[in-house]
Amino acid sequence: MAESKTTDPAATEAGEEKDWTATKAFFDSLKTNQPRPPKPQYAVTIAVSSRSLFNMVAEGKIYKEDGVEKYVAYQQEHDNEPLMPGVAFPLVEALMNVNAGLRRLYPDSDELFDIVLMTNNHAQVGVRLINSINHYDLTIERFCMTGGESPIGYLKAYMTNLYLSKDGEQVIEAIEEGIAAATTFASGDVENQLSDTQLKVAFDGDAVLFSESAIIVKQHSLDTFFEHETEFENKPRAQGPVKCFLEALGMLQRKFYAKNERMTCPIRTYLVTSRSAASSGVRVLKTLRSWGLEIDEALFLAGAPKGPLLQKIQPHIFFDDQMFHIEGAKELGTIAAHVPYGIGQKYHKGIFTEQPAKDTT
Repeated sequence: MAESKTTDPAATEAGEEKDWTATKAFFDSLKTNQPRPPKPQYAVTIAVSSRSLFNMVAEGKIYKEDGVEKYVAYQQEHDNEPLMPGVAFPLVEALMNVNAGLRRLYPDSDELFDIVLMTNNHAQVGVRLINSINHYDLTIERFCMTGGESPIGYLKAYMTNLYLSKDGEQVIEAIEEGIAAATTFASGDVENQLSDTQLKVAFDGDAVLFSESAIIVKQHSLDTFFEHETEFENKPRAQGPVKCFLEALGMLQRKFYAKNERMTCPIRTYLVTSRSAASSGVRVLKTLRSWGLEIDEALFLAGAPKGPLLQKIQPHIFFDDQMFHIEGAKELGTIAAHVPYGIGQKYHKGIFTEQPAKDTT
């Protein structure tokens, strides 16, 4: 029997560092105008599904009605026909614009956004996807095409900070694996003019940035919730499933601040919550402070609808755990992302259900 060998973690890390340095040196020696992807462990990695990045409704219909073989054949026949932009396309463009600013200030830094195309498409479809990405001049170098299998098992290997998909079940899988994730929804008939100079990201509070407090409201009363928040205003809330993405945005914002570009920073963040400032605002703001995080604008609506305010902000993406708010945002032209997390998923139109209500849009 061969003698088993133990692995020295320090030696392994040193070897990986050496391999990366050699690979980077090789690519740097090649003449190209395309920016090279950042080192994964320092980057903010956003994994985006092909159906979120591109509009593949027609292709999806072929898949459902005619099967996988005809779907793949259709994609191959249209290799050179670029796919139309999808719901996450403006967000990816905004991420690329932020990267351009960071590279200007920090030419050698790996602290950038790194976009990974994460899809259960077959590799044969990859040609059309790559051609579409090149057509729109997007910097997406890392792909994961799983040939019909769920890509969720690869998210940690790709060091994913945020996963965006149109498949709600896969999003739930990702959150259960401890990865920030959301289901993307296209805006309605209203078209908002998104900023092409500033990435705007809006977050709900409960069950998105913060641990869930809605359970107190659902199981007790709103007055009990007010009393609870006042009593524990100096105790930070536990983090929610998308807090890590706000943290990553904050890290990149501070790189602009360090170069005296706070006022022209191409990242702007918003807290848009139905809570009342008087009842829970202090604890929310103190929690952010305890995390060492800033939010550019904090908007407490005290039960008012979020849609009109989001229409004013015009974010590239808005995260919320309640489909009621997602629908309201969509109707007024906001690109929304549902975070299927917390007890709120067991309530549909105020009625408790054992399973989350299925989205039929």
